[in-house]
Amino acid sequence: MKSLPKGVKDDNLIVGYESKDDAAVYKINDEVSIIETLDFFPSMVEDPYLFGQIAATNSLSDVWAMGGKPIMALNIAAFPDGMEPETIGKVLKGGAEKVIEAGCILCGGHTIVDEVPKYGLSVTGIVDTKKVLTNNGVKVGDKIIITKPLGVGILLTAHQCNIDTKEDFNDVVKNMTTLNKYAAEILFNYKVHALTDVTGFGLFSHLNEMLNDNASAKLYIDSIPTINDNVKKYIEDDYYTGGAIRNEDAIKEQIDFGNAKEWIKQLGYDPQTSGGLLCSIDKNDADEAIKELKKLNMKCAIIGEIVEKSEKAIYLL
Repeated sequence: MKSLPKGVKDDNLIVGYESKDDAAVYKINDEVSIIETLDFFPSMVEDPYLFGQIAATNSLSDVWAMGGKPIMALNIAAFPDGMEPETIGKVLKGGAEKVIEAGCILCGGHTIVDEVPKYGLSVTGIVDTKKVLTNNGVKVGDKIIITKPLGVGILLTAHQCNIDTKEDFNDVVKNMTTLNKYAAEILFNYKVHALTDVTGFGLFSHLNEMLNDNASAKLYIDSIPTINDNVKKYIEDDYYTGGAIRNEDAIKEQIDFGNAKEWIKQLGYDPQTSGGLLCSIDKNDADEAIKELKKLNMKCAIIGEIVEKSEKAIYLL
């Protein structure tokens, strides 16, 4: 592009694609910037209403991961020709309810015909220009907080193989449909240096993206929360996903696993649909933030710390 519209400047783009961040951020003025993000995917559950809720919850998350709040959303959907209008309505209803819960306005959207149903949102958010949070601003000494437990991919695989319990399914749905809005609103009151959400690339890869040239991370493996106790059992029975295998291939050379057991490794590779926030927070604020987060009745935890750059990116302790 040789020229930009009047008033639009390249240097107003605070966050683009270079840092593999969760969303783009464009500065309007010294007080306000806008956040733009988009996400959609095929269903991983049979219930269309739950699919809508999960996809919308996931799409909205990236705005909070940038330090902002969502204000407007558009549906992005693909449905097979001849799909029952009632089924389509349930998907859209599930999504709309989560948009409303987020304090956001649903303004329409776009639908195409496709053999595989897909749904998600394009979301616009706003953020204080001086308080934009990126995924790579970690500081040595920070503590690492995760606001949701891990094991989504594992429990969904168990469900697809018909070996899970009703409680397993209810647990994983609750995890995927809980907005990160509530955790973010707590974290925004503290000295957060970097923020992202844990989604398809799993804990290890998302943490690795947070680490700048001056930092490595130590993870306390006994502190990493799982959705329920069956997550470990299913991993040990080899019920993990193709996505986990791809994540392992991408990140394993960057990790010192120490004496970690195999199930912990697979937990860190496990892709999370609509996972929690991963936060690098000032060490003096971590304990108070966790106290507040635990009031949300989600399994959150301090799972590690940021240390000076070493040979590996991540060390399991």
